[in-house]
Amino acid sequence: MNKQLYINEIQTLFDDVQRSKVFEDQKMMSDAVPLFPVEEINAKYEKGKLSENFNLKEFVLSNFDFLEAKISIQRQDHLPIEEHIEKLWDELTRTAYEEKGTLLKLPKPYVVPGGRFNEFFYWDSYYIMLGLQVSGRVDMMENIIENCSYLIHNVGFVPNASRTHFLTRSQPPYFSLMLDLLFETTKDESIYIKYHDTLAKEYAFWMNGVEKLENNSAVKRVIKTIQGDILNRYYDAENLPRPESYLIDIEDSKNAGEEFYRNIRSACESGWDFSSRWFADGEHIQTIETLNLAQVDLNCLLWHLEKTLAKSSLLQNLSEKEIDYSERAAKRRQLIDQYFWDKNSRIYKDYHIQKNTNTPSEHIAALYPLFLKLASEDQAKAVAKNIEEKFLHEGGLVTTTKNSGQQWDFPNAWAPYQWLGYQSMKNYGFDGLAEKIKNNWCNNVERVYKNTGKLMEKYNALDIENVAGGGEYPNQDGFGWTNGVYLKLKKEN
Repeated sequence: MNKQLYINEIQTLFDDVQRSKVFEDQKMMSDAVPLFPVEEINAKYEKGKLSENFNLKEFVLSNFDFLEAKISIQRQDHLPIEEHIEKLWDELTRTAYEEKGTLLKLPKPYVVPGGRFNEFFYWDSYYIMLGLQVSGRVDMMENIIENCSYLIHNVGFVPNASRTHFLTRSQPPYFSLMLDLLFETTKDESIYIKYHDTLAKEYAFWMNGVEKLENNSAVKRVIKTIQGDILNRYYDAENLPRPESYLIDIEDSKNAGEEFYRNIRSACESGWDFSSRWFADGEHIQTIETLNLAQVDLNCLLWHLEKTLAKSSLLQNLSEKEIDYSERAAKRRQLIDQYFWDKNSRIYKDYHIQKNTNTPSEHIAALYPLFLKLASEDQAKAVAKNIEEKFLHEGGLVTTTKNSGQQWDFPNAWAPYQWLGYQSMKNYGFDGLAEKIKNNWCNNVERVYKNTGKLMEKYNALDIENVAGGGEYPNQDGFGWTNGVYLKLKKEN
């Protein structure tokens, strides 16, 4: 039985299952596939739960399928790491040609991250593509781009991941960078023309509501500063607990600020769930204020989207559009410098809309202006110094300088930022630092692989004898973006 499942269709049952902690991982129930029509399951539940000997777990297991709950890669032989990754590409490949539970239909095969993540993720897929490029799997790179394009045209954006409960938010907009990566691989410029409408539609999603804005206000993903400048922020359309972390959100919401759930979900759109970066007091998740911030990474990525739209317009001789997007990109470049460069600490930081100042959090997203070559030589030098002194450790680059117990904080090192760090330093000629970033992290990955036979979602950059921790769930193995970044970095000279 294949039908798209929206969690609100089984809300009473879902709420009871999650609050009763039927499963250790709350994602299990949000990924469940109904074995019977939803109306039938609901009716059986309403009747069944009234009986004395009703067993909730048994009921759920007899009415839902959990076959694909977790990917576990077991090897008899301890293969060399690069051979292991080559095999992983096939083992992490999935198809979803029809709707199944909460899983969205997609036209092409795709690579999932691994562990508990058994669906297509947006920004993960870019870092997976880095490795696919090295492996010569151009078809799969094209598949990923096709799936993103399909989602943008059918949903209006690429959701956080390919499930119905992610249809309220996206993730960092990497589609234009995916096109660059494919172009770098195939040298076929026509892809920018082919996906011009897709780029424009994604851009419209991020800019939706801009025309209604007055100074010092925000709507959806767009803000207008007190000075009247347009910047973007992460946002989620819903202010409810996340189905995949339902009880966690409900418990965390006690003594929290207003729109707590939307702030939590908006942080998920950034990919950084969670970090002291989002907390007003830098310590507690209850003070999360993602919605009050314009983020440096998002605005840099949207600059790249504007530049790519200008390029695809030029290739088609759409001169008015080319001028419009070029002007937008030029303006945003100026605003990135104006709003995100912190002259005192000499690093890029997020901008607080209400306080009209930079946030105190020092974080690795400061790399984006260097990654996209938006920083001046002087700014790049200052950021490089900060990165080397505060972020680079024996096991790679940490995400923040603060240890809050959250997974996107010190001392964890995540694959995307090792690539961003390496490439950023290469862009400005800091080759020695680039090599150090590459070697520190790759050695850590190799050490953990030697000891465990696994490639992890994240690594401990400080205590290289231990596996990374923090966050809402145990460290996962698989792992898409680690595989991709590791292969790409090892190939770089």
